[in-house]
Amino acid sequence: MHSLATAAPVPAALAQVDREKIYQWINELSSPETRENALLELSKKRESVPDLAPMLWHSFGTIAALLQEIVNIYPSINPPTLTAHQSNRVCNALALLQCVASHPETRSAFLAAHIPLFLYPFLHTVSKTRPFEYLRLTSLGVIGALVKTDEQEVINFLLTTEIIPLCLRIMESGSELSKTVATFILQKILLDDTGLAYICQTYERFSHVAMILGKMVLQLSKEPSARLLKHVVRCYLRLSDNPRAREALRQCLPDQLKDTTFAQVLKDDTTTKRWLAQLVKNLQEGQVTDPRGIPLPPQ
Repeated sequence: MHSLATAAPVPAALAQVDREKIYQWINELSSPETRENALLELSKKRESVPDLAPMLWHSFGTIAALLQEIVNIYPSINPPTLTAHQSNRVCNALALLQCVASHPETRSAFLAAHIPLFLYPFLHTVSKTRPFEYLRLTSLGVIGALVKTDEQEVINFLLTTEIIPLCLRIMESGSELSKTVATFILQKILLDDTGLAYICQTYERFSHVAMILGKMVLQLSKEPSARLLKHVVRCYLRLSDNPRAREALRQCLPDQLKDTTFAQVLKDDTTTKRWLAQLVKNLQEGQVTDPRGIPLPPQ
């Protein structure tokens, strides 16, 4: 009995120790000598400390220290000399920024400070080495965490930046994982009415998006990925909600999405199959009908 009674408070005591450790590591971010280990420890703990984001944002010098980590590796981008060690270290800093980007209490301030723009040089890189791939993927993760919130202010902010062309380039030539996150970001922008209107506002914007999506379908027919295909199909389906885009897609939707090319890949994916069927239906049904149900020629 006695041992049970003494055992009860242990979890709380452990949590308290952990809490003190978190405070200590946050303080250690301010000093270049202790920063690397603190970055590592905090990035490991970010899932288990729900209020880590406000703690990082409101503690003195912390965000400046994280931005310093990012700016410090700019010289290693061009020419591309980034090492695995450098990449791991800056990705730990990016993981903490992702935590700030995801949290409802800190997200607006994170956007108002234009912090995502510090990551865009990483998205511009084209080197295929693992350190660069990891850097791009982690940077995309921060933007992905922002769009996942489905907040209007996020889309409004991103549309003032060059995120769409950056994502399109990664969708064309990145690794499969990077392509998937970049396509997810584009999908989330399109699912917002402002984002859809922005992309369909000019023929240049729409045709750039449609061209990259078309290239991806061709690539996916050779190297299938159900997860990536799902996002591509959702992008097409959303584009078909816009009358002008729908008209254009009638001409340029890849044949592979109309025939049985992906039947095998999608055999267990009812959601994507339903989206694909809806897309084809939207494109077929586009003609305006008069009250008697007779199709009228497009105006």
